[in-house]
Amino acid sequence: MRIGHRAQRRLRGLLSVVVLGIAFSASATAQIFDQYSGEETYFRFCASCHGEDGHGDGPVSAGLRITVPDLTSLRKRQGDEFPDTLLRRIIDGRDIVIYHGTRYMPVWGYEFWVQEGADEAAQASVDIIIGNLVDYIESIQR
Repeated sequence: MRIGHRAQRRLRGLLSVVVLGIAFSASATAQIFDQYSGEETYFRFCASCHGEDGHGDGPVSAGLRITVPDLTSLRKRQGDEFPDTLLRRIIDGRDIVIYHGTRYMPVWGYEFWVQEGADEAAQASVDIIIGNLVDYIESIQR
């Protein structure tokens, strides 16, 4: 059976997300993510969609139904002010922030919280992980 180009792209994107989820689940129990630098966290969890340089051109992006945001121009798009608080909320994902349409990004706050132990100490770790990641994204602004 032959499927169309559009269906192939969607299937590749879906399979990529599933593979990333499996890889995250399989390896996460052995990791302590709050000890990762923001750059390490970015390359482990974000670069597959947002690309190595943050331009929205990661290998998974071609299979998604949306345009993946260019993270290097956040400051420019916000009137030369880096949207630190908004970005933290978007990455965390547990507080619904629909910035442009439907949420396609994983709910990283919950994922990290579960992997860190799903308790009060885990929440402190999530804050560190997301803070490190936001700091890294701020460092790649053009």
